[in-house]
Amino acid sequence: MPKESEVDVLIIGAGPAGVMCANALSLAGVNMRIVDKRPAKIAAGQADGIQPRTIEVFQSYGLGERLIREGNQMHMAAFYNPSPSGGIEVQANEPFHNSNQLTLSLQITLHQGAIEAIFLDSMRTRGVEVERPIVPTAIEISESEAELKDPTSHPIKVTLQHLDPAAGEDPTEIVRAKFVLGADGAHSWVRKEIGITLDGEQTDYVWGVVDMIPDTDFPDIRCKCAVHSDNGSCMIIPREGDKIRLYIQLSDRDVIDPATGRVDKNRFGPDKILQVAKKSFHPFEISQIGEIDWWTLYLIGQRVATRFSVHERVFIAGDACHTHSPKAGQGMNASMNDTHNLAWKLAHVLRGWADISLLKTYEFERRKYAQDLIDFDKKFSKLFSGKPRTKLNQDGVSHEEFIEAFQTFGLFTSGIGVHYEPSVLSSPAHQPCASNLTVGQRLLPYIFVRAADGRPYEIHDLLPSDTRFKILVFVGNTVAPTQPARVQALADQMAAPESFLQKFGKGKPEAIFDVWSISSAKKTELNYTDLPRLFRPHWSKVLLDDVDMYGRSGSGGYKKYGIDEEKGAIVVIRPDGYVGVVAPFEGLADVETYFSGFMIA
Repeated sequence: MPKESEVDVLIIGAGPAGVMCANALSLAGVNMRIVDKRPAKIAAGQADGIQPRTIEVFQSYGLGERLIREGNQMHMAAFYNPSPSGGIEVQANEPFHNSNQLTLSLQITLHQGAIEAIFLDSMRTRGVEVERPIVPTAIEISESEAELKDPTSHPIKVTLQHLDPAAGEDPTEIVRAKFVLGADGAHSWVRKEIGITLDGEQTDYVWGVVDMIPDTDFPDIRCKCAVHSDNGSCMIIPREGDKIRLYIQLSDRDVIDPATGRVDKNRFGPDKILQVAKKSFHPFEISQIGEIDWWTLYLIGQRVATRFSVHERVFIAGDACHTHSPKAGQGMNASMNDTHNLAWKLAHVLRGWADISLLKTYEFERRKYAQDLIDFDKKFSKLFSGKPRTKLNQDGVSHEEFIEAFQTFGLFTSGIGVHYEPSVLSSPAHQPCASNLTVGQRLLPYIFVRAADGRPYEIHDLLPSDTRFKILVFVGNTVAPTQPARVQALADQMAAPESFLQKFGKGKPEAIFDVWSISSAKKTELNYTDLPRLFRPHWSKVLLDDVDMYGRSGSGGYKKYGIDEEKGAIVVIRPDGYVGVVAPFEGLADVETYFSGFMIA
């Protein structure tokens, strides 16, 4: 007889999206399992670029230090175009990301297997392992409306096949789950079984990819490089150690099987890809040292799933719901941020903190982002794959066009420009009271000083992904004559039984809400213990918008956020780091209304 079991969340697929979700859910104490058909994690190749916003997300889970230590840092991009004398020449060197909205102005490159290992090792400390090799063979979703709306029910039945069972063990297992996540790649079994299709198109752009250690006189080999040559386009991505990744544009007649219209890897191998590269790099020389680490061929396709869930019970994430070119380094980042968005919402519903309707916001937020990503990718891949503009080809892509696109799309490619539209989770009614903190975007970074000991902190480092809402009370100038009374009145309102802290706090509000206060007063003027107890639940929770003791950082945060330095404001940060609602002290009722939209009293 097949073994039967129950679980709160079953994750199918242990790629970046799957292990991001598994790590977040295991941190939250959720009863979950993750299965994968591969007998072992990826050893080389696949995705490799981590954008600034995703680095922040890693840091919010306590995993950023290892990522930065093991990966390669990219700080500069170089652009090459055809030279009048033949071959290619450098046109410009640009900072990789250049914005005061970033905590880190860099990109990390590290192969997918090593990125997955960071999550796998983290999960292992809590006793969670990927179960391998296992494939799902059937999935059934209850048709009972009552069952589907009851978050304590197990309305999904999944049949799993263990490909390497222990001796005498039945290879078939029946799992009954409250929720299922399909993070099983572009050819997702889950997506197909639940009847979701991908909408979009395949381009004519064919690319070869090679990971290797180069032997070259090309001077910018350790920078991200976009190369437009008369022989085709290519991109260089420096990797960990001495490795690089080469993306080389190929002719479709070389690699497409005319009978099937598909890429045929038997027609074109890594040696031929390098032959094309050598022509594109002229007059520079390039060859590999040792063996090719990994290679592949692909056609650029741009597609988005018609839906991201069925009944908010079975979800898809990552490549299962959006595919695009790897040129701007978005695939793995988008995938992991999908499940970063979903995991805390599942935890809130499973704990009984939030209504199951909260899960509708996953598709609402991430599908719009995926469509924006496809629109961006169409423009970017066309610029990248197009022929360069020359005297003989005036319709080609000019250097100025490409640089402008690189800079214009910078906020989007870095991940910090992601904007979730108004919903129950993003309420912009009082946007002017924190005019520079866009509701629906991630919190802007800034350095504030801890009142108790004068230690400077980047605000992002104080707001971990621990499923709690962060309530940032900008208490204004708390040494001005009338402000202490306003602050005390706000504290009294927030401590009242009908306030959101008490109504939705389940008797232990600190488990759901993390309260901080940030004063615009100077360290020399303020005694932080004069603040109401609610706004200083611990000595470490009071910050100042003042310069640090060495005069190196801090001061100006209120101005950067667009908050009145005298009156202050309330800023609610969602568990995934995005601004949910802002309000003046007098708008506390609207903060109550915000939480009433999805939380259970």
